[in-house]
Amino acid sequence: MRVRRTLVAAARGLGLALVAEVGSIVLFVLTVVSMALMVIGVGVLTTPVVVSLARMFAQWRRVWGQEVAGLRIPAAYRPFPPGLSHSPVGQAQRCAVLLRDPATWRELVWLPVDATAGFALALLPPSLAGYGIAFVLLPLFQWVTGLGTQALGFGPLTTDHPLLLCAAPPLGIALLALAAYGSPVLLRAHFRLAALFLTPPKADLAARVARLTATRQDAVDASAAELRRIERDLHDGAQARLVAMGMSLGAVEALMEKEPARAREMLGRARRSSAEALTELRDLVRGIHPPVLAERGLGDAVRALALRTELPVEVTVALERRVGAPLESAAYFAVSEVVTNAVKHSGADRIRVGIGHFGGRLRITVEDNGRGGAALPPDDSAGSGLRGVARRLGTFDGVLTVSSPAGGPTLVTLEIPCA
Repeated sequence: MRVRRTLVAAARGLGLALVAEVGSIVLFVLTVVSMALMVIGVGVLTTPVVVSLARMFAQWRRVWGQEVAGLRIPAAYRPFPPGLSHSPVGQAQRCAVLLRDPATWRELVWLPVDATAGFALALLPPSLAGYGIAFVLLPLFQWVTGLGTQALGFGPLTTDHPLLLCAAPPLGIALLALAAYGSPVLLRAHFRLAALFLTPPKADLAARVARLTATRQDAVDASAAELRRIERDLHDGAQARLVAMGMSLGAVEALMEKEPARAREMLGRARRSSAEALTELRDLVRGIHPPVLAERGLGDAVRALALRTELPVEVTVALERRVGAPLESAAYFAVSEVVTNAVKHSGADRIRVGIGHFGGRLRITVEDNGRGGAALPPDDSAGSGLRGVARRLGTFDGVLTVSSPAGGPTLVTLEIPCA
């Protein structure tokens, strides 16, 4: 078991070293060049793309830090204001938001450090294991191959030197022992170095805690309102039908011998009432948590939603895995609300929904070809369904953005961290 862990740590270290050296250097050079090109305007369009790639790279390292070393590295990116489009003006606004975000500059400083010190820390576990195995097997290799004297570059010391052949196995065993017990420490040190640069300062974390506190209160209020809705629907719908059905069955019992025709008629009405009550209960359960969502996941639940929608809805799903049940539920009802808004208010004849994982985040896009003009109001005064969706996502530290120029199309993007 110890040997297996050592080999796994060496393989992970080698992969980390390659990623740190290649990815960090490439992204650092691209980011610096893109920012330099801002003086001629080209960088305004390329910088948001390059910085987004750097953020995906950093987010991937956060995920691996959690999985490999059990080290959680928080992220605190400033969300984009709602309504940004992908036009040159919208890209310029995105660029301004990214350059004002301290997280962008922390990652820019971290990239060269990751390519040097981070690379060295990640390369040590495979180096210790590799040199340890080589030294242990050196006498056997020399005897089997019979390569003869090979210079090593250390003065008179050669591969068949008796001193080296005697000292190599103990030295190799020592290196393997160091690799066995030191590799986890070295990998953790690699991620601690990343955390030193990527972790936001306390002020940013305090602001994020304040935002999560507010969204938690929104979630509590939404849950209370949902319970009141369920109670009202049960009282006014299924419960009333069941009470009426019970009274009808009592009357049937009294009329069974005297007026059997009337009793059969009332039994038919009671059967129809029971079917209607069952339908209402099914609709109520679907409104709380659709069975298809629990059984088959978000993708199939949204496809089922599309089949029930009046307009043609094209659904594209590219999910690597299922996310947590609370997050799935929030995402499903958010999509349902956005699609319902599009059907009611956009005047569209086609809707497209895309669901996928991007950089440790669940991203959902809902696009329609309607008249446009949708916007996310700054508060709840307008009673907007989109504001309710934003509150629902805020409970999970998610964001909602709307791009809806006059004349359309309208693109609503939902992003929720799910790493």
